Amino acid sequence: MNTYKIEDVSRECGLTKRTIRYYEEIGLLFPPERSEGGYRLYSDRHIERLKQITIAKDVLGSSLQDLQEFVSISEEFENHRQGYRQTEDDALKREKLAEIEKIVGKQLQIIDQKLEKLMAIRRDMDQLYNRVLEAKAKLK
Repeated sequence: MNTYKIEDVSRECGLTKRTIRYYEEIGLLFPPERSEGGYRLYSDRHIERLKQITIAKDVLGSSLQDLQEFVSISEEFENHRQGYRQTEDDALKREKLAEIEKIVGKQLQIIDQKLEKLMAIRRDMDQLYNRVLEAKAKLK
């Protein structure tokens, strides 16, 4: 397993060290191992999680609370998916699939809410753009 110091993670993810420590503090990022000297030692999983958080924040424009919910839903999904793969019992598989369906449905609901807000902003900006074009046409 690869381990990375916070400087390496910061450079790889494009986040400040302070942001990484803050995400850890509020539970968005699970705590890393520590070296004998007390330095944080991050893994590839930490880097993947931070990239996922960054993408969600950039794409969804999410607040930290939204990000926490998104990350916890993702973790819950992964746990159920592993449980599904580890069982041979069809009834248990159906139960796991029903749980996974709820989790994915929750994520879709979050994304749909963000899309609605983005579309409203888009409509407003489109109206403003059209008004600018009309004003320009009148000046010709």
